[in-house]
Amino acid sequence: MATYELYYWPTIPGRGEFVRLALEDAGADYLDIARLPEDEGGGVKALMKMMRDEGNELQPLAPPFLKSEGQLIAQTANILHYLGPRLGLCPGDDSSQRRAHQLQLTIADFITEIHDVHHPIAVSLYYEDQRAEARRRAPLFISERLPKYLAYFERVLERNAAADRAHLIGTATSYVDLSMFHLLAGLDYAFPRAMAQQASRIPLLRALHQRLPARPRLAAYLASPRRIPFNLHGIFRHYPELDVSEPS
Repeated sequence: MATYELYYWPTIPGRGEFVRLALEDAGADYLDIARLPEDEGGGVKALMKMMRDEGNELQPLAPPFLKSEGQLIAQTANILHYLGPRLGLCPGDDSSQRRAHQLQLTIADFITEIHDVHHPIAVSLYYEDQRAEARRRAPLFISERLPKYLAYFERVLERNAAADRAHLIGTATSYVDLSMFHLLAGLDYAFPRAMAQQASRIPLLRALHQRLPARPRLAAYLASPRRIPFNLHGIFRHYPELDVSEPS
């Protein structure tokens, strides 16, 4: 039996990728259940069965969720709060763990706003059904919310002088750093021109994003088929009409 079982949709990076990055970087023993063949106990059916099992003390509303030590733990930030100290990806003291959790929850807020650029009306509707509303929302997100969040995380790095401004929490790579790496990668995919405009304002975030792929286990994961490419079904979607216009 693997130490951890991760349950998430098998064809998108989504919110599950933040958990995958922590497990992969730490070299953890885990199974990505929905990506296993059905004859090995995997697939989406296994995910749905676990999610609907009334025998679970607390049923999760949606993936991702993690099975560990007989517990079923849901919500990305909550999963990472649990995993961080166990994987050596968060300092062990209470204060640092609270700060890491706070930052991860702020990342979660940012992710929701990113998703709602292309789905501003309803998750149940296709993008094509709300294209006009998305085109109204996108410029406001790019001019107001994107720089606000990026500036906040840049300040967090600036103030972490103990780590030479290289980490968001503590003096070593944490799950929050890994999540920020994925967040920036997703934004680069979804809004490449808008992110290019922001580059000079976030040098520390850019340095973090460039530095982390050099970590051996993370590098191996990013080069492997286990890393699901960004696509038009996840949180980060590239619709050119939602990005800023190309310079004339």
